[in-house]
Amino acid sequence: MLKDNSLSSKILSVVVNITMIVTVIVTLYPVLNVLACSLSSARANDRGTITIFPQEFTLQAYQMIWEARTVPRAFKNSVIYTIVGTVINLLLTTTFAYPLSRKRLALKKFYIWLIVIPMYFSGGLIPTFLLVKGLGLYNTMWALILPGAISTTNLLIMRTFFQSIPPELEESAYLDGASEIYIYWKIILPLSKAALATIGLYYAVGHWNSWFSALIYLSDSNKYPLQLVLRQIVLMTQSLQEAAQSGDLSAINELGVVNVKGVKYATLFVSMLPMLIVYPFIQKYFVKGVMIGSLKE
Repeated sequence: MLKDNSLSSKILSVVVNITMIVTVIVTLYPVLNVLACSLSSARANDRGTITIFPQEFTLQAYQMIWEARTVPRAFKNSVIYTIVGTVINLLLTTTFAYPLSRKRLALKKFYIWLIVIPMYFSGGLIPTFLLVKGLGLYNTMWALILPGAISTTNLLIMRTFFQSIPPELEESAYLDGASEIYIYWKIILPLSKAALATIGLYYAVGHWNSWFSALIYLSDSNKYPLQLVLRQIVLMTQSLQEAAQSGDLSAINELGVVNVKGVKYATLFVSMLPMLIVYPFIQKYFVKGVMIGSLKE
């Protein structure tokens, strides 16, 4: 392959490289700043001069959240909710999307309208809460998973992807005596790794970052996910700072002894860590899968 050594090509290469470097810096800086704040002392956090390097290095914040057991327990809850929820999401979404992608499905238009209408009309928070409580799901893991088990947007994306698979594959399998379940499980799903990885990432991030559903449907603090605990820590930090600014001596003493900002940033970094670890392993599927929605029927 011939290399373009023209001046315009070199300028374009420089511009692209600079743009990529700036993008990486802008992306990494918040993460490194949160890590640096979590490893800095209370005095350093109060000064607000921390960039990407810790000041007055200390592991006090991580030691506190470990000894309190609240964050580790919430972390475990979030992992369970995310894994179980994502598996259920993918199972229900793909088993619903596959029949919708086949032309021979009876009442196909009726089913499509049935799933599109809820995109524009919702029953509301109170009716949903009453339904969840009436079904006996209140204060259980299933209250966070089942009400949103199928995303209409992800369902339509999967349907579009399944339609892009050549029908000749199914026809040849039918001629060999394969059943619908065998075709779906052994042929369609293995060919849909990019779509499954992309949709699975969307679902997993949604479960991991969710806190409002837990606030509404969970009454036992031992079942709280990590994001809800992080919210409580942020609210506690703000209340202590407001009390200290108003001259509350007890709040000032507490702020002086406990690195509340460090605890907040440590919890925030712990909440980001799983997604930072998981994403590189599915990046090759994600890059291909982000184009799924652009496929033409």
